[in-house]
Amino acid sequence: MKNISTLGELKKSGYISKRIKDELRDNLIRKIRNKENIFTGIIGFEDTVVPEIERAILSRHNMNLLGLRGQAKTRIARQMTELLDEYIPIVSGSELNDDPLNPISAFSKQLIAEHGDQTPVSWIHRDERYVEKLATPDVSIADLIGDVDPIKAANLRLNYADERVIHYGIIPRSNRCIFVINELPDLQARIQVALFNILQEGDIQIRGFKIRIPLDIQFIFTANPEDYTNRGSIVTPLKDRIGSQILTHYPKSIELSKKITAQEAKLPAEQKENVEVGDLVATILERIAFEARESEFVDSKSGVSARLTISAYENLVSTAERRMLLNNESKTFARICDLMGVIPAVNGKIELVYEGEQEGAGIVAMSLLGKAIRNEFLQRFPDPGKLKKKKEVNPYQPIIDWFGEGNVVDLMLLEGEKVYRKGLEAIPGLAALVDAYCGKVGKNEKLLLMEFVLFAMAEHSLIGKNILERGVQFRDILGSMLSERDFFNDQQNN
Repeated sequence: MKNISTLGELKKSGYISKRIKDELRDNLIRKIRNKENIFTGIIGFEDTVVPEIERAILSRHNMNLLGLRGQAKTRIARQMTELLDEYIPIVSGSELNDDPLNPISAFSKQLIAEHGDQTPVSWIHRDERYVEKLATPDVSIADLIGDVDPIKAANLRLNYADERVIHYGIIPRSNRCIFVINELPDLQARIQVALFNILQEGDIQIRGFKIRIPLDIQFIFTANPEDYTNRGSIVTPLKDRIGSQILTHYPKSIELSKKITAQEAKLPAEQKENVEVGDLVATILERIAFEARESEFVDSKSGVSARLTISAYENLVSTAERRMLLNNESKTFARICDLMGVIPAVNGKIELVYEGEQEGAGIVAMSLLGKAIRNEFLQRFPDPGKLKKKKEVNPYQPIIDWFGEGNVVDLMLLEGEKVYRKGLEAIPGLAALVDAYCGKVGKNEKLLLMEFVLFAMAEHSLIGKNILERGVQFRDILGSMLSERDFFNDQQNN
């Protein structure tokens, strides 16, 4: 087909024009029957969002993807180009991607009238049939629909009654394309009104002209529920004209969230090769986002984007890599204390309520990390709180007693593996506890679990923990409390 270069050749080939919604529908039907994956890289939506999108396409609906930030709305829209035909013909030089068999613009109609079957035909790839516009308050009707262009009128010596003086906006230029408007509520109400005719009748009217141009466009809108109250709203008649409103959501499980993070994190090849990230650390990192979505200090209406864990994962690996480089090591693995390095990524990705602002972003982020460690600990080791109630033998007692004798362990962020190992192995009962509840594990994983136990015991108030400038110190819980009191006294005296 791509070898066809004139209208006459196109007619002889038997080419049949399709409207874009029929094109999407036919290709979707073929892919479903062939059991093909339609949305690659979209994880966690297989049984919720994707079926609703498929139903909307089969119904030939325009659609609105409604969800909080970081829920893959734009990615879904961009992948819909895979449901378009690979190439379609247009009248060469047409601003509106005119179908040679059904032209709609004055330019194409005149060209065909003059050249007939010799009218030149071009082919455009499906990737060129995707147009995206971010809705902002300064968007005008002229930007979207079009307006009279006095410069064009002067250059072509045309009067304002001639259709050729029209400068088409982004929507007419998206004819036969997928057109996406992101953050629809940010569009002013009077601009949203201009979309009524396009969605209902499929045409546009430009002021000063009686012409009506029947456009062929698949509209996809995206919106954040927060915007409905904070910045604007979708006017009711426009919502009424959008065929399907589809609700997106965050991953429903830690495992799904880990898959998304692993897929999206952009790591250089040397980081992937030299830095090992164990399942435990990856799980804790995902729990930070889950804890943030439930936190009283975080604005739930704003949401906690999947970008939080992606950025945090990249920071985590870089924290471990930096330590490896400073210690002249060739390989390393991410430790629990390396999670301190993800705090900057968390700080920038959460919207705090008033109480959270009072606490401070850094303190809230550390609190979320602490909760993630505490809750993950309960999935792997006995709950210390329940042990007290049942009066059972406390498997943590040897460790508690050792710290109670005045022993202290400093885990510094930049210390090499030998020092790190020596500090953990010096604690009696710690390795035995890991062996008892985690079974046989690898050398690095065992060290990681031993470190994890210390952090978790501190979160459960079994031992004390002090944050140092370059690391973390573990000690007796009473000594830690006294140290904290002395710190605050010094602050007040100064």
